[in-house]
Amino acid sequence: MAAEEPVTSPDQHTPTPVKAARVAGVVVIVMLLLMLFGNHEGNVETLWLIGVAATLAAILIIDVVLRRNGLRD
Repeated sequence: MAAEEPVTSPDQHTPTPVKAARVAGVVVIVMLLLMLFGNHEGNVETLWLIGVAATLAAILIIDVVLRRNGLRD
């Protein structure tokens, strides 16, 4: 199999749509935070929603910082 695949450099691969991924991440964060106004009674759901939204926000912020510093493609 390896003999049949063409040899390409990393810059020949199609780039990941970074802007679309960032917009999708922000949309998911907003949707998670909007779910706080649901009909749940306990605080466990609230903690999970805030925790997942905060984790996604941290991942997006780290990605922006790494790309700005040139440490990520």
